[in-house]
Formats: sequence, C-alpha cells, structure tokens
Amino acid sequence: MTALDAYQARIDAVNAQRRDLALVANDSDRWSKWAEAFRFNPRRELDANEAAIAALVRPDDHVVDVGGGAGRVGLPLALRCRALTNAEPSPGMGDEFLASAREAGITNATLERASWLDAEAEGDFVLSVDVVYFVREIDEFVLKLDRSASRRAAIWIWSPTPPARNARLFEIAHGVPLERAPDHRELLPVMWEAGLLPEVRLLPEPFTWPERAEFPTTEEDAVAFGLDDVEAGDVAGAAGRVAADLGELFSRDGGEWRPNWRPPLQGLLITWETGGADAR
Repeated sequence: MTALDAYQARIDAVNAQRRDLALVANDSDRWSKWAEAFRFNPRRELDANEAAIAALVRPDDHVVDVGGGAGRVGLPLALRCRALTNAEPSPGMGDEFLASAREAGITNATLERASWLDAEAEGDFVLSVDVVYFVREIDEFVLKLDRSASRRAAIWIWSPTPPARNARLFEIAHGVPLERAPDHRELLPVMWEAGLLPEVRLLPEPFTWPERAEFPTTEEDAVAFGLDDVEAGDVAGAAGRVAADLGELFSRDGGEWRPNWRPPLQGLLITWETGGADAR
C-alpha cells in the first residue's frame, strides 16, 4: 500500500461512516451552514499560533489562502501583505469572507470561488489551514501548493485533528468508534512520496474555539449539548447512553457542566520552500 492509498483509505472510511449513519456529508453545503461561526474579527490581536503564520508573510507577498473559508486566518494576513486571494468553493463561506473584508475596510483581499484543484490563483506564499483532513486527492493538492507558490507553502493542521476531538463522545452516542480522518501520520508520507521535504514546527498554543453557546447548567441540557456536538440528536438510544456517562463526559465547575471528552490538540505547521517536488 502506498502512502496515497493509506491516506485515501482514511478519507473513504470517514465518508462511508457518515453515509452509513446518515450524517451530513463533508461538502460545501455543510460548510455554508456553519459559515458564520468561522468569521472572526480580522483586526483582532493575533494569538501565538497565528503570529507564527504571519511571521512567514512578507509585506510584498501575494498570499493565497487555500480553502480559507470566512477569512479567519487569511484576512488578518491581508493586513500584512500586498494582496490576498481566498480560493474557497463554499458559497456561504465565500459570502462571509467578502462581508468580513468589507466591514473591516480590507481592500486587497479577493475571492476565487473554486476548489483548490480547479483554482487559478498563484502567489508568493500559499497557505492551507484545516483543509487536508477532507481532501481525497491529497497528492495533487500538495503538489499544486508547491507549484502555485513562488517562494513558500505551508499547511497548518492539528494533532489529533479537530474532527477527532469528539471521538469518545461520538462512540458513546452513536455506539460505534469514530473513523479517524487522516492526519500528519498519513500526510507526511504522501508529501515525501511526492518529493517534498517539509519542515514540521510545533505551534505554541493548544487548540481553542469559541463555544456556540454557554455551557449547560442541568443534566438534561448537558445531554443535549453532547448530542448536538456529534450530530446524534435523532439517534435512537443516544440520549440514554450519554446520560449514563455524564460523569465521564463532563466536569462540574460551579453551576456549569464542562466537556471532559475533548483532548488537547497540538498545532503543526508544515512548511517548505517551493520548487522541490518531483516533476510529474
């Protein structure tokens, strides 16, 4: 089995499980539905991880943000470079990106409504954040990152991946183990097979994300909170299974029930000077 075979087997297993459990597919419609939650203030103070990415950007760069969504990472970079292009296929994400740029007074950011393999954008620095977990054609994806960046390319991922941070809750609610999306264990061998020898840097801060709502204050609300996190609200028996394991899944902090099942995620910045891949 090649590295690409192993990567694609992980993607196929995830997609097959989502079909078998009648979960929403990982496609543009799903990301459009969640687009507003991925919109952050472009003029916020960067955290240490974002600052590490920004340190790779030069003032005269044209930056390409591959699958940049609503501009959570890309728009702050637009304030630090000559131009930024977001190659983003999700209609909802693209709309939020344009609205966020407009409201922040950012005039050097443009949107190409296309998936990366169909996009025409090229730049000095090409970046992809939290995208590769869902990409089956990963060999073509990384080789295009290399070809499209005149100076440097980078991929920012997490270990374990954000889709995997609910693995324990998913297993309890759905009654089956969560199929793991590919991570650095599958990605790096694909890159090596493609002739890329990237540097892997550990980012300084663990994963954080704003909660969609306040933490629950009752057992009933805690169960509903957990079911919502793993798309199990309509799954037969899921509420009872989650309720039976509330002591494992939550910690009590004052009057709040706080999630216990989410492991800390380590950020990985995979970056390389471009032009080193094997000719294909």
